[in-house]
Amino acid sequence: MDHKDKLYYSIGEVAKLFDVNTSLIRFWEKEFDILKPKKNKKGNRLFTPKDVDNLYIIFDLVKEKKFTLQGAKEYMAAQEKAPELNHQEEIVKTLLDTKEFLLKLKASL
Repeated sequence: MDHKDKLYYSIGEVAKLFDVNTSLIRFWEKEFDILKPKKNKKGNRLFTPKDVDNLYIIFDLVKEKKFTLQGAKEYMAAQEKAPELNHQEEIVKTLLDTKEFLLKLKASL
């Protein structure tokens, strides 16, 4: 599923995209100011495609590159100050998609 198909995603859909628990998404929401999901009248979180893009970066930094939370926060703050580097989420998304494809291909061999 391309995460740009919808205007909003539930926390369950977002957790499924990253294959993590919803508690981790809630934790990252508290830790990273850049994540600002909207909440409906019931209080359910609604993530925009931009939130998902930011989660791709956080996931890559914390889970793939093994940054500490503080290191990831500092890296993202530096990215905001350098607009020419803001295409990283597209690169990360492409790399994660490629990795997923290759793992599926390997499993089918």
